[in-house]
Amino acid sequence: MGDVAKDLTVGTIGGGAQLICGHPFDTIKVKLQSQPTPLPGQAPKYTGAIDAVKKTIAAEGLGGLYKGMGAHWLLWQLSMSWSWSWGSLILVGGLAGASFWGFVYPTDVVKSVIQVDDYKNPKFSGSINAFRTILASEGIKGLYKGFGPAMVRSVPAIAACFFAYEVTRSALG
Repeated sequence: MGDVAKDLTVGTIGGGAQLICGHPFDTIKVKLQSQPTPLPGQAPKYTGAIDAVKKTIAAEGLGGLYKGMGAHWLLWQLSMSWSWSWGSLILVGGLAGASFWGFVYPTDVVKSVIQVDDYKNPKFSGSINAFRTILASEGIKGLYKGFGPAMVRSVPAIAACFFAYEVTRSALG
């Protein structure tokens, strides 16, 4: 098997493992971040992460922790097919991250609204419906809500990921 095929195979397996393990944490994070502020004297919808996990599983089953996962799987597959020269790895990784998220950020917004959609009375019938609804009601700006903070987080993270990948790959020969 050639180097490219090995990289893609290992990257796909690693990305799948990361996604299966990590996506429930993202779902709970989004649920906690998007819950409305309770009125005085009212309890919040979720009192913390464990409470959000328990309530999500009780209402939606284990699959509720994996809502919106398809969008992340696609993003991971795209990112694993890139490789950059060693000398400009961090800079190029950061620029790749910025351009990548500029292009695919709407899928993350769609994933997030699907994750927090009411299980019993859903606002959206699926990802395509969510995309169309946001676009129709809020325009293109609606698909880029929270883009600035996401870039501040993602650009250095992707640069570091590229760097770690290449250093590890070089160390393993």
